[in-house]
Amino acid sequence: MTTRPAVLLVDNDAAFRGQMKWALASDYDLMEASDRVAALSQIRRAMPPLVLLDLRPSPNGAGASEGLAILREIVHLNPTVKVIAVADSGDRASAIAAIECGAYDVIEKPVQLDVLKVVLQRATYLSNLERESRAIWEETSKTEFEGLVGNSKPMQDVFGMIRRVGPADVPVLITGESGVGKELVARALHRLSGRKEAPFVAINCGAIPEALLESELFGYEKGAFTGAIQQRKGRIESAQGGTLFLDEIGDIPLSLQVKLLRFLQDHEIYRLGGREAIAIDVRILAATNVDLQAAIDRGRFREDLFYRLRVVAIHVPALKARDSDINLLARTFLTKFAEAQNKVLKGFTPQAIEALLAHSWPGNIRELENRIKRAVVMAEGQYIRPAHLELKDLSLVDRDSTTLRVSRELREKELVRVVLEKTDGNVSKAAVELGISRPTLYQLLSRYGLR
Repeated sequence: MTTRPAVLLVDNDAAFRGQMKWALASDYDLMEASDRVAALSQIRRAMPPLVLLDLRPSPNGAGASEGLAILREIVHLNPTVKVIAVADSGDRASAIAAIECGAYDVIEKPVQLDVLKVVLQRATYLSNLERESRAIWEETSKTEFEGLVGNSKPMQDVFGMIRRVGPADVPVLITGESGVGKELVARALHRLSGRKEAPFVAINCGAIPEALLESELFGYEKGAFTGAIQQRKGRIESAQGGTLFLDEIGDIPLSLQVKLLRFLQDHEIYRLGGREAIAIDVRILAATNVDLQAAIDRGRFREDLFYRLRVVAIHVPALKARDSDINLLARTFLTKFAEAQNKVLKGFTPQAIEALLAHSWPGNIRELENRIKRAVVMAEGQYIRPAHLELKDLSLVDRDSTTLRVSRELREKELVRVVLEKTDGNVSKAAVELGISRPTLYQLLSRYGLR
């Protein structure tokens, strides 16, 4: 059974409250208050998501000041509440003041029931959307594991492997497409190991030229080659007692594979130009986005090294294989980047969520993170739209249509949508920005099926 949204009616006129109860009782769970004390008591007790507030709830001639005072206290007690203020016809100053105090929308007396119902529907929709966003953000804390986020079965399986393998001091080969978070898995393994207080040293074997990779890994002695003016430790030696993470291990040249295999067997190294063996105690974690078995078949990777590295294997799934995590990850990144940019963003529009789920994500989580970062920078309102993500809005009809009528309707629909999102769904503000009347805007909303 669907729960009806609660609406608090705040007005000293019992006849008006009775009229509203008669008109709205079939769709809403209605509460009443005739003054400030009763209204705030109801807010504290039930925290209704919607409030219909007469800006002149008192007959003592206090004007709209009493209604605005009630509005400010309601918003203070429940910042997420959607207050629809009722102002006298032509009282523009009170309407503007109500919006500045946090009202969701303002309607004029005498209240037109059809307009009120549309406003309540939009306020309910937005309130539900924000509640779902908060629920997902709260769920993030439950689905975050050692810096990794995911509630899908593939990621829960990865979390289980990390928990079991982390404390075991054995080499692990982490596989998966580029951008899936293989280094995050390696760091999680390190944090769960007995070596967590020692260094975690990472090196991208594919990003360093072959001529320099050996010296980066093993270090060198003074005078080992031209330019070696002092002794330098390599990455392997720098990880002493801790964890060495060899990213993109599939790109390491065959000549170095022999030396790496020797190190894994003997647990000691020689610096370039050095004659003394240096005992090394590190845990080796390696990662690759290529098929090492295929590389072995082509003679590009040593089979003995492969089995040395692959004592345990962890495969990190591509983002497209964990669809249920896309929304969770997107909101996690949104929170992170919005805080960094000092922006107040409430979430994604339904069209943006649809676009996120429909995208194939060839760049995996790295692509998702970059798109969200850009969207936060480009967003003008309080919600992220498909355009901010540089993704196609699937709710729009074919933009390739060349008829003048369709082109005009597309532009009109998109403009209305953008302004509504920019004004956080406030119909009064949107109508002013569009330069049209509220009834005209309601007609456009109905024509284009916009909520």
